Amino acid sequence: MVDNLEQWWTSLSITEKQQLENIRIKVDNGPKNSGIRRQFLKRMVEFADQTKKSIQLLYFPPYHSKYNPIERCWGILERHWNGTLLRNAQTMLAWVKTMTWKGLNPIVKLSKKVYQKGISLTKKEMKEIEKRLERNPHLPKWDILIRPS
Repeated sequence: MVDNLEQWWTSLSITEKQQLENIRIKVDNGPKNSGIRRQFLKRMVEFADQTKKSIQLLYFPPYHSKYNPIERCWGILERHWNGTLLRNAQTMLAWVKTMTWKGLNPIVKLSKKVYQKGISLTKKEMKEIEKRLERNPHLPKWDILIRPS
């Protein structure tokens, strides 16, 4: 997810970057990007420092996918390519590029990056990351603010 955010950030013009006060991200609370996933939170802190923008992670509670726009988008995509044999990445990407959601075509890129497994942070390292996370006292699992250093 952070790799995609970094790619998005580099695609913005200087004016667009300056106009952004902060970045709010609606997150699905899946296992790879939950509010307790150490590597994800570390990378988000690094992204906040890189962009010099505050990042607010707003998580959808479990079993509330009906409120998550990306889940609705997946449903539309499944109906769009209904019955098509997705034999390879090129076929899948071609179909995804032709779908529309709310009148917009998605930006589609294939990543072939291979991620190393087994990378983890020590408890000490995570304490430093946790110091950078401002968890909403009323919703500590669902609302996390990260300010740039």
